[in-house]
Amino acid sequence: MTTLFIRHDNLSDPRIEAFMQEHLRDMYAASPPESVHALDMNKLRQPGILFYSAWDALDAPPEATLLATGALKLLDEAGHGEIKSMRTHAQRRGQGLAGQMLLHILNQARARGLQRVSLETGTQDFFAPARQLYLRHGFVPCEPFADYQPDPYSAFFTLAL
Repeated sequence: MTTLFIRHDNLSDPRIEAFMQEHLRDMYAASPPESVHALDMNKLRQPGILFYSAWDALDAPPEATLLATGALKLLDEAGHGEIKSMRTHAQRRGQGLAGQMLLHILNQARARGLQRVSLETGTQDFFAPARQLYLRHGFVPCEPFADYQPDPYSAFFTLAL
């Protein structure tokens, strides 16, 4: 298993911007535009969003390889957070990196005193590995939360911490 170095990131590294642009392209290729809820770089930089980047711990900076990302959005409802921007490097999927990032975000949510985290992901086949990841980690399906509306292309999950 690859050892990750995960950091709370300020989004200044251009490699992250390129990684997240690829993420947005994939989201728009897999879902109708009105069903894409991925955040662009400007929205990821907003207060209340904690962004994490995961790098191959065997590489020395600045050559380290960006392997995964994820974010925790603090919702207006006290004690509730949303997982956003989960992405794994395309050539490294299926190696447990997303699970490591998810556990890191859950630990950060607990450390901040959150009582629940929720997320939205797609219903299409492209998102099947993501849905399986969340189910393996104890998430359960839920109704739309925050500002989300019912959408046949969206699946919603939540986890009590």
